[in-house]
Amino acid sequence: MKRKLKLLLVYLITGVGLLTAQTTTVTGVVISEEDNEPIVGATILVKGTTVGTITDIDGKFSISNLPSSARTSAKNSN
Repeated sequence: MKRKLKLLLVYLITGVGLLTAQTTTVTGVVISEEDNEPIVGATILVKGTTVGTITDIDGKFSISNLPSSARTSAKNSN
């Protein structure tokens, strides 16, 4: 019985580790090349998906729970 319980715990810990290892969070700041100021409202899209977000008033963005193979590109919405 103890052996089965230990084996179950190992499987659960390994499973949780694998699930969390497959996702990532992308964060960043979009800054204008012209004047080095943050760009408000820039659209950040994940290539090949419909996942995206826009930058806040400081030009910052964050997208969570992405597969590690995902790519992003910035596009100014103004």
